[in-house]
Amino acid sequence: MMISFVIPVLNEHESISVLHSEIVANIGTYEYEIIFIDDGSRDGSYEVMKELSTQDANVKAVKFRRNFGKAAALQVGFGLSRGDYIFTMDADLQDDPAEIPRFISKIEEGYDLVSGWKKKRRDPLYKKLPSKCFNAVTAKVFRLKLRDYNCGYKLYRQQLVKELNLYGEMHRYIPALAHNLGYRIAEIPVNHRARQFGRSKYGIERYLRGFFDLLTVRMVTHYAKSPLYLFGRLGLLSMLAGLVLTIYLAVLKIFFGVPLYNRPLLFLGILLILGGLQFISLGLISELIINRSPEVNKRGISIESTINIMDSNST
Repeated sequence: MMISFVIPVLNEHESISVLHSEIVANIGTYEYEIIFIDDGSRDGSYEVMKELSTQDANVKAVKFRRNFGKAAALQVGFGLSRGDYIFTMDADLQDDPAEIPRFISKIEEGYDLVSGWKKKRRDPLYKKLPSKCFNAVTAKVFRLKLRDYNCGYKLYRQQLVKELNLYGEMHRYIPALAHNLGYRIAEIPVNHRARQFGRSKYGIERYLRGFFDLLTVRMVTHYAKSPLYLFGRLGLLSMLAGLVLTIYLAVLKIFFGVPLYNRPLLFLGILLILGGLQFISLGLISELIINRSPEVNKRGISIESTINIMDSNST
């Protein structure tokens, strides 16, 4: 059995060698490959990967020309992975490779994805509170009770990762996407260590991006196959409200002689009816596009160079 490690890297040159050593020390007798994805680092991280690859032929690396984001890095890494199981973890040493045997033991109980839960998170309060809110909202929206959607420490079966198409900040919602596809998901508490080198690369703006991706994933998992269900409902509600208003105004005019030319409700009723028709039309057009268009291609990612990756120009 082979185990793959897909590790996005952004300016973590001090921790890469340590992480490699810890993974090797905890992998046991399994065959393995470690795929580092350099997401636009400018601190010499790729040079460290090159050096490691000369010492360990199981180390592979991909260097992006610029920063494309964690979801893009994972997508590329998943596409290159050959393992029966695929680990993802951060390169900052906060994820503890000593947990590797526990993940493997759990997934062999019959699960398809095992997600880590940073029960005792070693982060400042300004990161903990938004994360707790995010996890609570996400669990409610997708009806999948996980305590830590944000945890990047996960173990997947190969079949699952081949079905994922990630972009934006959608890596946070992989459990929801997998759950929607019918895969079995488990969560285990993991040791979360304090950062040893550098500083966090994520700012508060990631929560705003994450909110929009939450809406995207909700659409993808519930209405992607038939957007008319969403837009049709909105359209019917809008038309119903418009009809109620116009009937009410018609009764006032016919039975009580109330003039309507200066009544704003008349214009509102007409707008609601027209808006409802537009929503329904939008849903129908979306249905035509989805049923006639081929699968959308993956977002373009520019790779500068690779290490130990077959069929590519390695440097």
